[in-house]
Amino acid sequence: MAELKEYELAGIEVIARGIAIREGKVLLCRAKGGSSTYLPGGHIEFGEKGAEALVREIKEEMGLDSTAGDMVGVVENAFMQKGKPHQEINLVYALSFEPMIASMMPTHAMEDWIEFEWCEISRLEEKNLLPVEMRKLVIKCK
Repeated sequence: MAELKEYELAGIEVIARGIAIREGKVLLCRAKGGSSTYLPGGHIEFGEKGAEALVREIKEEMGLDSTAGDMVGVVENAFMQKGKPHQEINLVYALSFEPMIASMMPTHAMEDWIEFEWCEISRLEEKNLLPVEMRKLVIKCK
């Protein structure tokens, strides 16, 4: 039997997410073939600060250096996944890439189960950005 990760033992997952905006578009992530999107980021590991976790996750998932700026909000979320209840707390930060070159808009995923895309902020509902409260934070940051 596989050993559970620290965040799985807690029952509530704590996740760092980033809002990266360029030229009126926000960076979104999705599981390949998935019907919803989410902000890039991932689980905060024990002893790690949220901003540090976000930078680490972006490096792991995109292979890029990034900077986690100010925290822009916290979003709680409860949902069902594969028939089981889940709960998460998302710490959301402003996110920028280095170098911040407007013409270079990274979307490459280092992990084969996810993909990234830049989405017009006006199309967040169409892209099914979850949790829904994230849409308000993105609009606040544009």
